[in-house]
Amino acid sequence: MSNEIIIPPPMETRSQALARAATPTTIPNPVPGLAFLGILGAGISVFWPSLPAVGGAIGMAASGLLAAFVAASIKVAAQWEKALVFRLGRFAATKGPGLFLIIPGLDAVRAVDTRIQTIDIPHRQAITKDNVPVRVDGVIFMRVSDPGAAVTRVQNYTRAVLEYAQTALRDIVGSMTLDEILADRELLGQRVEDMVTHEIEGWGLDVAAIRIQDIELPEDLKRVMARQASAEREKRATITKAEGDREAAENLAAAAQKMAASPGALQLRTLQSLDSLGSSPSNTIVLAVPVELTNALSAVPKLAEALKPAASEERGSS
Repeated sequence: MSNEIIIPPPMETRSQALARAATPTTIPNPVPGLAFLGILGAGISVFWPSLPAVGGAIGMAASGLLAAFVAASIKVAAQWEKALVFRLGRFAATKGPGLFLIIPGLDAVRAVDTRIQTIDIPHRQAITKDNVPVRVDGVIFMRVSDPGAAVTRVQNYTRAVLEYAQTALRDIVGSMTLDEILADRELLGQRVEDMVTHEIEGWGLDVAAIRIQDIELPEDLKRVMARQASAEREKRATITKAEGDREAAENLAAAAQKMAASPGALQLRTLQSLDSLGSSPSNTIVLAVPVELTNALSAVPKLAEALKPAASEERGSS
């Protein structure tokens, strides 16, 4: 039995699968076929009459080899691709987009996608500055600016950028508190982007942006934060109610002063209250004290004050 360990290839992320399904991987190139048929047809038309002879057979074979050589030398690159030409293993030139020629047998071509790529940063657990475990994920927007440097200097530039981003994300989360992370995700993404951009300088890659998508907290911490938020809302509601009561008391005091200045204002207000209560047929209003009696009782203190000087004068005269 063999002891060989087989490591499965990494699974393709959902965004990468969607991008691959939405974009064709190859561009049809009819030029090599047309060139092959044209050269072979020309050779047949020239050497077909002399085919029984040795020269005709050699001419037919030569035209076929020439047609195959020319067809193999014609390549095409899509608008979003750059073709790297390696001649005998050495990087020779960057071709494309469009048609270009190579030397069959000596040159090898590798196409590099220069569009903006999206790389998912999987969930990674990190400890914040205030010792809170969090799980953070994000996305990297990257493009290849120099295909030659990206291919010849880095074995797998996509994986390298992803590993740098994960390391930078873990280090930066460890230097920030939980409140800072939750309050400003854009700052966290910008700091990760600056660190990754500095590390990959000279790789022929441009990091357009790094965005933080989700921040997962422990369940017990979520419950504590929910209770804190509920307490804050209850505090604001109590303060708002107290301020409303204070404003209502000030308005009532001002209204009482105005009513005191107008003797009939209080009676009109009483009648308005009674009218509002009597709008429903289920309410029965009984006015136990007539308004005239109320006025008479309110005039008693004034009468007493008026009689005090007269009583004092009679005691003085006696």
